[in-house]
Amino acid sequence: MSQAFDEAVKLDDTYIMHTYGRLPVEFVDGDGAVLTDVDGKRYLDFLGGIGSVSMGHANPKVADALKAQVGRLWQVGNYFYEENRGELAHMLSDLLSTTTDEHGHVTGSTGTVWKSFFSNSGAESNEGALKVARRWGEKKLDGASGIVTARQSFHGRTLATLSATGQDVFHKSFGPLPAGFVSVPLNDADALREAVEHPSDETGPVCAVMLECVQGEGGVWPATAEYLRFVRDLCTEKGIVLIIDEVQTGFFRCGAPFSYQLAGIEPDVVSMAKGIACGFPTGAVAARRELADLMVPGDHGSTFGGNPLAAAAGRATVQAMLDEGIGEHVIRTGAHLAERLAALPHVIEVRGHGLMRGAQLDVPIATPLVDRGLEAGLVLNHIGDSILRFLPPLVVSEAQIDEMADKLSSLIDELA
Repeated sequence: MSQAFDEAVKLDDTYIMHTYGRLPVEFVDGDGAVLTDVDGKRYLDFLGGIGSVSMGHANPKVADALKAQVGRLWQVGNYFYEENRGELAHMLSDLLSTTTDEHGHVTGSTGTVWKSFFSNSGAESNEGALKVARRWGEKKLDGASGIVTARQSFHGRTLATLSATGQDVFHKSFGPLPAGFVSVPLNDADALREAVEHPSDETGPVCAVMLECVQGEGGVWPATAEYLRFVRDLCTEKGIVLIIDEVQTGFFRCGAPFSYQLAGIEPDVVSMAKGIACGFPTGAVAARRELADLMVPGDHGSTFGGNPLAAAAGRATVQAMLDEGIGEHVIRTGAHLAERLAALPHVIEVRGHGLMRGAQLDVPIATPLVDRGLEAGLVLNHIGDSILRFLPPLVVSEAQIDEMADKLSSLIDELA
């Protein structure tokens, strides 16, 4: 390793909290689905900034928008109107009301008007979603505040979003957590109905169900279309809020603009982040008008949320997605990725949609595969010891997928 890399490690070890297990590389440049480290080595990126670098590293359209905005205005605060924020919210409303078939091909629009609150991250977006749901419970459901989530879900690392997260491993050491949350198995309609209709004294009457259509951090476990339609019908029947967490699955990651559209449903509240601004720290929570209008000045806020830089980056990113027909590209390349992964040795199942895929191994070698992958010029990601998760930039090519799969196949053969 170079002296520059050694200095980066020393600074990190000395001055940064050790809340991440660092891999031995420092990236300094990127282009599309390729990263370059401090020593000039190039890598194929199949993690994509944990799914956030949607339109590729250093996307020129997003870079130009940021450069233009940097020379004009960065931050004024949400007491004032500003350029790009309203335009971006309009674009989000149009995307959220899109209808697609089960593959993600666009078929039309529901015409629903969505109102957005801009944040800086997925966890903040989910915090906002929870507050909107509880405001609905206060105003429309006699104060109901219980929220049902799914086991193996992940909604963030703030205390409230940890409570919503259905994985005990994330709860350890941080109790007592906020009350009012219960998780049930994903795709279990009977368990969900029981939790909604007969809540425990601890949870109290339910105001919302909160789900990921694909549980990314849990291991890339999809909700079935039939289950999502059941959940939508149940929430409508009971008058409770359906929150869909699209932080990882949104912005064409699964082919459709948002993953819930693959099931032909429309939720009440949607949380977003990651791909919205191609890696620039941006998030949003959107709600249908009848819920959004229950929120009034003082109910929620964010100093930096939706600031001029974030709004410019988000607007440029979404426009680039639309101009380049990224959804159709994701449908094609996602199918190719799934096919290549399924053919790898020791892969027994491939889960997910589009360019959000999980490869289940029958041998516990996922961790060393990530380490060896770096040596071979691949940026990979694992969940546990037998699942590889793939979240490449949406602009990845079939040729790049083939190169990755060929290298990964050799690595699996060496380690298994």
